[in-house]
Amino acid sequence: MTMRISRVWIPGQGPSLGVCEGADVRLLATAAGGPVDSLETLLAEGARTGAGIRDAVRSMLGRGEAYPYRDLDRAPDSGRAYLLAPVAPPEVWAAGVTYERSREARLAETTTAGIYDKVYDAERPEVFFKATASRCVGPNAAVGVRADSRWTVPEAELAVVLDGAGAIVGYTLGNDMSARDIEGENPLYLPQAKIYRACCALGPVVLVSDTPVERGLTLWCRISRGGREVFRGEVSTARLHRPLADLIACLKRSNDVPAMTVLLTGTGIVPPDEFACEAGDLIEIGADEIGVLRNPAARVV
Repeated sequence: MTMRISRVWIPGQGPSLGVCEGADVRLLATAAGGPVDSLETLLAEGARTGAGIRDAVRSMLGRGEAYPYRDLDRAPDSGRAYLLAPVAPPEVWAAGVTYERSREARLAETTTAGIYDKVYDAERPEVFFKATASRCVGPNAAVGVRADSRWTVPEAELAVVLDGAGAIVGYTLGNDMSARDIEGENPLYLPQAKIYRACCALGPVVLVSDTPVERGLTLWCRISRGGREVFRGEVSTARLHRPLADLIACLKRSNDVPAMTVLLTGTGIVPPDEFACEAGDLIEIGADEIGVLRNPAARVV
């Protein structure tokens, strides 16, 4: 059984969690009628009562207002209700070279021979720091293209939300914007290629599931320019080269993982080498079970 949890901006109130019910989002509310403002608050309530996240959600349904999802899936406007990133992660980490297509692309871009071939099959995966909450955007907000990059592309990824023990709370979609020319020039430039303003998008919801779903999703990415599709690709997460448990174990090794940390699990969708994102491009990343994450691209200086 699955549940889709969204986070919504409500004018005059602030963030509020909701549950997708058909075409609507039903806001959660406490017994006193107050909003539930974050996934962490919801988890804490579930832990306090010993009920778990599902029963906590059920106990809070029926009290909050309902909004049509389509009306929330709009550009951010503080005067209107809209979708926020479903989680405000204290840290975002990312795994690299976890799909065969990613290995091929990294080999093509780099001037340093051998390193990506080796990490694909090495015991230790590539896991790197990606972003903080302030560098993340939610649905329909602009993702960044570095002003000093000529070759930036989106990386469509399955993302997992972790609790303080490193257990998977749920799944969402991530866009790991990456300056391939900067990383390709020298692998030591990876932080500059990956970490900058609006470098990561998350959403549109968190999928909570009784059973693991990471091997059963089809991710797709579509990029439009001037209303015309200029790229489309898809990949099955069954092609993920490493188990998520191994990636999470590596992240936790000698490292404190704050609750609501997000781990991006790598991409198997890479646009052709001649493609580079431009300001105004519309990037859409989707999976049937989670929804569609839409973001326009904008130059950041």
